[in-house]
Amino acid sequence: MKVILSIDPVRFPLTGIGRYTVELARHLEKISQIERLRFFSDYRFADDLPESGQSVKPTASSSIAIRRRILNNRVAVEMYRLVSPLIKHYALRGHSDHVFHGPNFYLPPFDGPAVCTFHDLSVFTWADCHPPERVRFMRKEIALTLKRADMLITDSEYTRQEVAAYFGWPLEKIRAVPLACSDDFRPRTAEELSPVLDRHGLRLGGYSLYVGTIEPRKNLEVLLDAYAMLPPSIRQRYPLVLAGYRGWRSERLHSRIEVAVSAGWARYLDFVAADELPLIYAGARVFVFPSLYEGFGLPVLEAMASGIPVVCSNSSTLPEVVGDAAAMCEPQDADTLSQLIATGLQDEIWRDKAKSKGLLQAAGFSWPRCAEETAAVYSEVVGL
Repeated sequence: MKVILSIDPVRFPLTGIGRYTVELARHLEKISQIERLRFFSDYRFADDLPESGQSVKPTASSSIAIRRRILNNRVAVEMYRLVSPLIKHYALRGHSDHVFHGPNFYLPPFDGPAVCTFHDLSVFTWADCHPPERVRFMRKEIALTLKRADMLITDSEYTRQEVAAYFGWPLEKIRAVPLACSDDFRPRTAEELSPVLDRHGLRLGGYSLYVGTIEPRKNLEVLLDAYAMLPPSIRQRYPLVLAGYRGWRSERLHSRIEVAVSAGWARYLDFVAADELPLIYAGARVFVFPSLYEGFGLPVLEAMASGIPVVCSNSSTLPEVVGDAAAMCEPQDADTLSQLIATGLQDEIWRDKAKSKGLLQAAGFSWPRCAEETAAVYSEVVGL
């Protein structure tokens, strides 16, 4: 079996989909059924995955630089959307004996069997949480992908069912292949943690943690409401630390975060480097994640793997990822969320159980398993 994997999402610093692509590529190389694995980037084949730093500063001629320049020009975006697939199709000619895998919603025209990964349907179901041009672009491209794909992969069973219902796509042609997290997310000693925690002014076991983009879909308004309900002594002892990019429509959220920071019960770390993030996780007392909608929910898995108790919403895919290891509530129920956070911070019996259950639950997810189940999908389309 021969496979072509698009590595277009591998842009540093890595997003969740970029990390998925890197880990999938590394582990597919170890699958014995795959006799040849080729990487396809922009409009050409690549010998290797890019290393950190190679794509941080794109050249003026690279496609990512072009995309950045034209993103705010609707006509230019549409021209790019129409022309880019034609160039990719030309570059891929003569490889119809391969399976092509697009790991990030998109498939170019391809003469052989093709598989695509859909991570969520937020541009359809939560369109207000994305820039309008991105929504228009992705909706049109996803419609074409559905015509070109032989099978789809989703990160969760929830998203598998959602994709089938939303598009009327045959459920038997969609496979749920769970993600995993890096081995860097694990329990740590105080000695390991102290340099990074000291650098950020954090105390071991002295803060609640949220990791993710600062955007409305993550339900941070309710999180801030819930945290404000905690007794002042608890809020001051265990401030809420938020780490993540400034997302679309986040101005109001940042204004509220600034008020909480001024009051002394919150910290905003912005984006945290990949080598520091696992240590920030492992140093937390509890992880909080009341998101309204997720395609998988990688942050809760990273927290469980780090040995940190999790409090999250019961929305979308999160129950599927955390099992019975986390304390959950309805995403808009600030009162219950506040009570669960208080339990996560103070109840040592619950905390010990949550840590043990979380580590056991997290151990069921692995990148080798993800690669093996993905390769099984390739085998299916080859036999179609």
